[in-house]
Amino acid sequence: MALKTFRPFTPANRFKALPSFDEITKSKPEKSLVVTRKKTGGRNNNGRITCRHVGGGNKQKHRIVDFKRSKRAVVADVVAIEYDPLRSARLALLTYADGVKAYILAPVGLVVGMKVVAGAEADPQVGNALPLSRVPLGSAVHCVELIPGRGGQLARSAGQLVVLSNREKGYALLKLPSGEIRRVHEDCYATMGQVGNVDHMNVSSGKAGRSRWQGVRPTVRGMVMNPVDHPNGGGQGKSKGGGGRQHLCSPWGQLARGFKTRRKHKGSDRFIVERRKARK
Repeated sequence: MALKTFRPFTPANRFKALPSFDEITKSKPEKSLVVTRKKTGGRNNNGRITCRHVGGGNKQKHRIVDFKRSKRAVVADVVAIEYDPLRSARLALLTYADGVKAYILAPVGLVVGMKVVAGAEADPQVGNALPLSRVPLGSAVHCVELIPGRGGQLARSAGQLVVLSNREKGYALLKLPSGEIRRVHEDCYATMGQVGNVDHMNVSSGKAGRSRWQGVRPTVRGMVMNPVDHPNGGGQGKSKGGGGRQHLCSPWGQLARGFKTRRKHKGSDRFIVERRKARK
């Protein structure tokens, strides 16, 4: 994927860098694999806002992605690469030999016309899904299961990959994008390759309007609010920037920096061999 830049004739175009969508081969989704998505505006079933800065935006359809690769040992043809408005990765539309269609995440190097298959006897090629016990050491995989049969949960966003570093005692040691090394049962399935749309991290909207199209509403800094509205509000001028007399926190007082949100005793701690790298 390449990024498209613009000549700075307007302030919005000066820093704008948008996807070129060169890899997209089909503009409209497969109707049988699409469901309507109702917008919530960030509100829960009681009508209370639980996720701020959400609302508006263009209508979006939810694509049903086969994270489990449920059809095993059946060869499928890649018939299209599509855009998904609800995720950063691209989708590949598969058509199996028996006529069934399904979506999977499109890895780097997967193009229309290629054939993919899922199963223990599959070759370790891009787009194929196979158990971690059959993946060559040092390979890059994505959409990795945490529990056999649950479906891919690790490394699903654009440009992500997980490296299989070793296997021991029925478990595979995976190095995650965060630097963490985790044990996963070797019967868990993973898809070969790296998730496509690698340049997604370099996209620059260029203007606030494009964020509104995507359903993102404006954010107001707590420091410019009144004390009744935010812990960092009030004062004469910029008096509560954080790091000095008061640390940055949320409107409800939870620290924004240095506060660990992971539970102290969690069942999955025994699967973590090495914690993620400490940020300097």
